[in-house]
Amino acid sequence: MDGMFWDFSLRIFVAGIMGILIGLEREYRAKEAGYRTHFLVALGSSLLMIVSQYGFEDVLETDLIRLDPSRIAAQVVTGIGFIGAGTIILQKQIVRGLTTAAGIWATSGIGLAIGAGMYAIGIAATFLVLLGLELLSHFFKSVGLRNMMVEFTTTDKEIIKRVSAKFNSKSYVVVSYEMTESFYEGKVAYHVSFLIKAKKMNEEGLLLMLLQEFPDVTVNKII
Repeated sequence: MDGMFWDFSLRIFVAGIMGILIGLEREYRAKEAGYRTHFLVALGSSLLMIVSQYGFEDVLETDLIRLDPSRIAAQVVTGIGFIGAGTIILQKQIVRGLTTAAGIWATSGIGLAIGAGMYAIGIAATFLVLLGLELLSHFFKSVGLRNMMVEFTTTDKEIIKRVSAKFNSKSYVVVSYEMTESFYEGKVAYHVSFLIKAKKMNEEGLLLMLLQEFPDVTVNKII
């Protein structure tokens, strides 16, 4: 019994460490689920796999009942989808969190593998996930366009035309445009929202560009 206890403890410990490694990468990128979430997903998945495989041995020995050891593990795969869905954010026409949701799903699989005693494949999968998240982002960051939403306010309608012309350059594609008006201190304030596809640009770079080229614009939000 003591040998099994230490074996099972090692499994959930290793699974938790693998979850932390993936979670730290997500935390570094300020994503919705960090190292604590991934740690719990990996550890919990490992524990449930152990319970599924060994939790009913006394029943099997006394009552001659045959059980499928994969029954609980299969439910983990289904149930983890609810946690992954919680990390996906839909705001207007922008979807965020898909990679983090997929990472949680992969972390659950790693936990199940280590919980089943498959240390090598679980550890190898962890490093493949980390390589995929980091190296693919590095090598393919210039490929394709990224959806971004920019909201700003100005009292000069001509500036809106200049910003629109900037976003219609080769580095951007305007997907949708929305403008509302309000009165502030006797002046008309224009609240503008652009949904764009940007190449080689992140939120910080876009904010700096707007502040440098359009100082009269008040940036409200960039996501």
